[in-house]
Amino acid sequence: MIKPAKQLGNFEWIATSAITVPEQQQLMDDYGITDDIITYVTDKDESANYVYDPENNQQLLIALVPYRLKGEKMRYIARPVGFLIHRGRIFTFNDSNLDFIDEALEKAFVDDEVTTPASFILEALFAFIDSYISIIKQVTKQRNQLDKQLNRDPKNNMLVDLSNLGQTLTFFFSGVESNSDLFVRIPRTYFGVNNSSYERDQLEDVAIEADQVRRMIENESQVVDRIINTFDSIINNNLNDTMRFLTIWSLTMAVPTIVTGFYGMNVKLPLAGLHDAWLFVVGLSLAAIVWLLLTIKFHHKP
Repeated sequence: MIKPAKQLGNFEWIATSAITVPEQQQLMDDYGITDDIITYVTDKDESANYVYDPENNQQLLIALVPYRLKGEKMRYIARPVGFLIHRGRIFTFNDSNLDFIDEALEKAFVDDEVTTPASFILEALFAFIDSYISIIKQVTKQRNQLDKQLNRDPKNNMLVDLSNLGQTLTFFFSGVESNSDLFVRIPRTYFGVNNSSYERDQLEDVAIEADQVRRMIENESQVVDRIINTFDSIINNNLNDTMRFLTIWSLTMAVPTIVTGFYGMNVKLPLAGLHDAWLFVVGLSLAAIVWLLLTIKFHHKP
């Protein structure tokens, strides 16, 4: 969808969300946006990046934001959001159609201190980076709940939930680290040249916020990984104990089968002709079982 243009100061803002192929062609026809740029901003696997094209007088900036997978409670990945400064206009590309992106852009647009494309982009970027924090807090809360449940009764499905949290944090760390590298590089690009003091302060705030979020994700990821490793070891030990128990009892149950099997053969065996020979067989089986259990106990062999 291509939204109606809005005027702010000396630039025009055109917002787009999940643009279709005909809308992509419309942007190329109406505004002269190149096919390469359209490919960039519609690629859901694109990493954070800045591209300056002096020939077409355009700048493209892509940042990564949280994106929740459909049908999943706490499984997120990072998806790109694009900004294009092109011939006196600024285009925003929310190809994943995320509501919080539109809200952040609208909030930046109505800010009285935002008067240039650079300040508009930096104000929105700060909100994008800040959106990671609330999700990380949810991850921490769920991690604490799973940790308590695992301490009481560790189960495999809880480890799967923890693993999902770990995957989310891995995607987040990769996305925020890519953003941080971009923000460190921006001051040396055309975008960072001749910025006002307000824009330089904005850029510094964005870089600091991204670094803080990266540290939060890194710390939480380490905690989740350690919990997974700890309880994975506990569950494996419990499984080993269960298998040891089953192995011992399978061996003890094999003893009567062997003894009665011998005395069930149609051949002459010692004491087989006695009237109460079955008592001897039972006694022999019990004696063999006791001997086996004592042997296992003293020699610690399954």
